[in-house]
Amino acid sequence: MSPHLFLLLLCSWLLFGAQAGNGGGKYTREMNENRSDREGTEFRIMKLNQIWEKAQRLQLSAVKLAELHSDLKIQEKDELNWKKLKAEGLDNDGEREAKLRRSLNVIMATYGLDGKKKSEPEESNYIKEGTENDVLNDPRLEKLWNKAKSSGKFSEEELEKLWREFIHHKEKTHEYNILLDTLSRTEEIHKNVISPDEEEVKPEFLHDKHSDLKDKLRSINHGFERLRKVSHEGYDSERDFNEPRVNDLWDMAKKANFSDNELDSFKDELKHFETKIEKHQHYQKQLEVSHEKLKHIAETGDKEHLQKSKEKNQKLTEKIKELGYKVKKHLQDLTNRVSRNGLEHNEL
Repeated sequence: MSPHLFLLLLCSWLLFGAQAGNGGGKYTREMNENRSDREGTEFRIMKLNQIWEKAQRLQLSAVKLAELHSDLKIQEKDELNWKKLKAEGLDNDGEREAKLRRSLNVIMATYGLDGKKKSEPEESNYIKEGTENDVLNDPRLEKLWNKAKSSGKFSEEELEKLWREFIHHKEKTHEYNILLDTLSRTEEIHKNVISPDEEEVKPEFLHDKHSDLKDKLRSINHGFERLRKVSHEGYDSERDFNEPRVNDLWDMAKKANFSDNELDSFKDELKHFETKIEKHQHYQKQLEVSHEKLKHIAETGDKEHLQKSKEKNQKLTEKIKELGYKVKKHLQDLTNRVSRNGLEHNEL
């Protein structure tokens, strides 16, 4: 072998060895779970990126994609926090992990990413002439909504407010059905468990889940009765807030036996929260209009105008992602707080 050929082979071997040493972990679990740092992906957890990519392939509306992004960001934060707890030897009963799985199931079902056929179209939460009943997808709600629309008891602003209540009720029912389905599958698995250790933990876990479902069903029934009453009689001054989610929190707070000062303080915070929701909804409407304009301009072939519209659309999308995350995180924090304080008071 000539000296030149030997040197060439030696250099190739050294170069290959250096690359293998530096890149050997390319397919490790750590690399896969933190791809966003290296490949510019949206999330640090691979399965969330896969869900996000699937949603984009399905071409969900711009508002739906922004909402999904906010939900996945919160899911990501919760899962990363759980990994830290798990590393510290906590969550031995698997309750937090099970809750995370249920949460992800709800997200996937809500946005039609769970592989099941959806009978309802992808629509926003705003009134669109001719499609309201399709969106509600419930004959009882459709009947109430049509009665309210034709009653003449509501202003246009009140009708939009009532519509949000109908959509909120539908979403609560949808979430309840997903959780019920998840619990049924968990119970089926439980029946076939052989391990004695599993038998000791599961009954308490299942009992707690049944209690949660009963509370949710009670809230759904209460909500439907309220919708029935308002649809027939119109609005009065009984409600403290316009937004259904805020009213739900306020009802929870009043039942939690807060002190008067705590209740006043919580009510003030709910007012700020409602303002945040209204701001988010304002930008959602703007994005819907912007998205429609963008499609129209794309058809005209005006490249300069199209580029400006794309930039505006992108800014609105990012704004909604940011606001959506803040709204949902704030909702999560407020719900946890009122639930925790309610339990503390009830234990006294």
